[in-house]
Order: sequence, then structure tokens, then C-alpha cells
Amino acid sequence: MNIALFGGTFDPIHAGHLHAARAAARRFRLDRVLFVPTGDPPHKVRDRLTAFAHRYAMVTLACAGKAQFVPSLLETPTPDGRPRYSIDTVRAARRLLRSGDKLFFLLGVDAFLDLPHWKEARRLLDSVNFLVVSRPGFDPRAIREAVPDDLLESATGRGSREVLRLRHTSVQVLHGVDVPVASRDIREAVRAGQRVTGLVPPLVEEYIRKEGLYRSRDGGRQRE
Repeated sequence: MNIALFGGTFDPIHAGHLHAARAAARRFRLDRVLFVPTGDPPHKVRDRLTAFAHRYAMVTLACAGKAQFVPSLLETPTPDGRPRYSIDTVRAARRLLRSGDKLFFLLGVDAFLDLPHWKEARRLLDSVNFLVVSRPGFDPRAIREAVPDDLLESATGRGSREVLRLRHTSVQVLHGVDVPVASRDIREAVRAGQRVTGLVPPLVEEYIRKEGLYRSRDGGRQRE
């Protein structure tokens, strides 16, 4: 099976996330997309995230009825609140794979460009295939600049606008995906009493309403 890890705070998960996942599943023939809500993301340590239980519940509701989409607990918060790193998530996911399964890491282009600052970024690039969701107007040559020269298959960086081949893995680019929705905008809309119909799945909108999430700056938001 072709299995992709799709991580994020998902605070909340929205239509843009699902659109990107569907497009990636079609383009790269993914059998499963594992939505992995982050427990204690290192880049969000100063932010106040909505409780993990709420974010995981919304991911589960968004995946309901979609056989390809699976909610994942790979980054459940640790008892001591240690940050979760992507390299650890990939290692944990590999232990769950069967022989012949192929693992991918799905993320947006802005997150990929920040990859040099991630923990064990070189090892991560060397151990999993990346699927990068581009955005309108983005120059794909910038993706090459985020990859160390010695990890490329050749000194010249063999590949194309769609595929960058590394020593053991590859970086493939998904073009033509416009995701104009942002979780921050949804939270602000709910806080302002506005409807978010169409921006999030119906079940997620109902959950936000019933649980009173995002009604105030601290409503439903806490550190795990």
C-alpha cells in the first residue's frame, strides 16, 4: 500500500486540508492518508492549542465515510509534555507498515522550505518520500534549495519540476492545488459569531458549535 502521513495541528481541520489530501491521493495513487494531529509540536510550544482530544475528534469526524482517510494517534501527547518531532513519527509509522508498503510524508510547500530547521532533517529526507503541495505562483526551484547537495542522486540534482530524486527517496511536487482556507481565519470567524459552513466539514462545524470551541480566545483552548 502507498501510505502518506499528513500532520498538522488541525485546529481545526478544514476543507483545504481535505482538498489537498484528495488531490494528493489521486495524483500519487495513495491507498491511505493518515491524518496525524500533533500533540506537542515543537514549533508551537508558545501557542495555546485547542486540547488534543478536541482536535483529534474533529479529524475523526472529517475522515468519517472516507475509506482512504484515517485519523491517527501517532502523535498523542506524552505524559511529560515532550515535543513531538516528525523524524520520530516516521520511525513509529514504519514499525506499523507491512512488507511492501511505501511511506510518504505529505505537507505544504511552506513547511517543506522550513525543513532545514527541523530535527534530524537530513535523516528525515533520507528516510521517507516527500509529497509537497505547491501553491499558485510558487517557483518549484526553491524546493531544490532546501535539500543538501550530498543527498541528491547526482551533483546536478537530477529531476524535474515535479520530481527531485534523492539518494534513497524522492521529493514530488503537487501543482494546481489552491487552498485559500486557514485554520486561524476559521477560529476568528467563529469567535466573531460568523458561520463557517463550507469552510469545515458539516460534522466538524456541528462539533465546534456543540463544544463551544473558539468562542473566546481561551474557549476550549489549553495546553495538554
